[in-house]
Amino acid sequence: MSFKIAFIGAGSIGFTRGLLRDLLSVPEFQHIDVAFTDINAQNLEMVTQLCQRDIDENGLDINIYSTLNRREALRDARYIFSVVRIGGLEAFQHDVDIPLKYGVDQCVGDTLCAGGIMYGQRGIPEMLSICKDIREVAEPDCLLLNYANPMAMLTWACNKYGGVRTIGLCHGVQGGHRQIANAFGLKKEEVDIICAGINHQTWYISVKHNGEDLTGKMLEAFENHPEFSKTEKVRIDMLRRFGYYSTESNGHLSEYVPWYRKRPEEINDWIDLGSWINGETGGYLRVCTEGRNWFQTDFPNWLKEPAMEYKQENRGEEHGSYIVEALETGRVYRGHFNVVNNGVISNLPIDAIIEAPGYVDRNGINMPHVGELPLGCAAVCNVSISVQRLAVEAAVNGDDVLLRQAMMMDPLVGAVCNPKEIWQMTDEMLVAQEQWLPQYKQAIAEAKERLSTGTLLPTKDYHGAARLKVKSVEEMAQNKEAARKNAGESDKAKERPAMK
Repeated sequence: MSFKIAFIGAGSIGFTRGLLRDLLSVPEFQHIDVAFTDINAQNLEMVTQLCQRDIDENGLDINIYSTLNRREALRDARYIFSVVRIGGLEAFQHDVDIPLKYGVDQCVGDTLCAGGIMYGQRGIPEMLSICKDIREVAEPDCLLLNYANPMAMLTWACNKYGGVRTIGLCHGVQGGHRQIANAFGLKKEEVDIICAGINHQTWYISVKHNGEDLTGKMLEAFENHPEFSKTEKVRIDMLRRFGYYSTESNGHLSEYVPWYRKRPEEINDWIDLGSWINGETGGYLRVCTEGRNWFQTDFPNWLKEPAMEYKQENRGEEHGSYIVEALETGRVYRGHFNVVNNGVISNLPIDAIIEAPGYVDRNGINMPHVGELPLGCAAVCNVSISVQRLAVEAAVNGDDVLLRQAMMMDPLVGAVCNPKEIWQMTDEMLVAQEQWLPQYKQAIAEAKERLSTGTLLPTKDYHGAARLKVKSVEEMAQNKEAARKNAGESDKAKERPAMK
């Protein structure tokens, strides 16, 4: 069996390497063609070197085609994995720091809220450019597997405007599934779930063990858990008030809704600083920065360690390889996928990108009808979908009025800021990110004029309710295992160039 798979943004050491291991653990895939592309030549070379070493030591006759030329990497590809961060850490810093001046305290800022909205403005034009290349040089009807955030916005734009069949993939459902099993003292495989909603706001609407519905017992199980009762306070409170557990981490979820991060003096009541993902201010930015620095320092040591073994028992839980396996071999796979709704969830908009259970075999990706979400859960999702729709249309059309309306409709931004503050904050973010936002040329010129000549609203010298210092390489070297873990967690923070 031979076909081509291309990785866009391949210079991420853990994520690319893990996905490749998962793919090449499938016996039928030991003669496929693999292409890597990235705009960072140094990272691309390091990851290619490491992955080729893994391939060679597993005895496979595959030579990775590694190139800075994206179109050449995509040529004749049947499957494309996308893991990109447009603007890299420079733009990400603006996503976090400018909103803080207006009191908007984010943990991540890559899905919703001010940071996620601006991330979408940078990412959507580039994804549409990628789609153009795919249409022109890849295999007809190829499949784009998008791992990049903001997941829903990018996947929405690719399907509606990109002309490329795109499915969004995330591991949030698997992580929450493990947590639920843990809360009940069970193994993950002993708990059956149905999870539905939108990416990062997906709800476990059915949780069963040996046919028994555990939903009504979940609040007590989580409240009494020695770890989760401290680290998942937002998720537990949402469970308490909406009746269902949500997929996303405490820190992520806290910035998607208006209730937990709007008052600085209350933020620490809802978060835990044992791990960035539990709510640390700018936590993901810190982890990405440390991970990038450590990756460059520690890379030679990766080559000294044993190669990854391409065995079924070593395969990870990311959906991508299983989808490709099912489509190519016919072996059935059940997972949770981000797709255009088209009525799968009947009380969410038909054009939205939803996350729901799906089945894959040689006939394709099939999404069973879920029906209605519980009313409260649907209401939470619908607010976010309105923000996503505004943000997608703003990015595609370079419409700064829609962009400002997206900011106003965002739950946390709207809870913290008044309209004048939102307008000024958007001006600042547009100007700071000018090099990645060519579609806003006129709007940015007007924003510069307002910021330089107008009477500006006062802003805060605010660094967040729970901001931790970025560690130096020397500090990270004191705990190399933790530093390497950070490098893995920061994989999606890919550097991208300014768009011309």
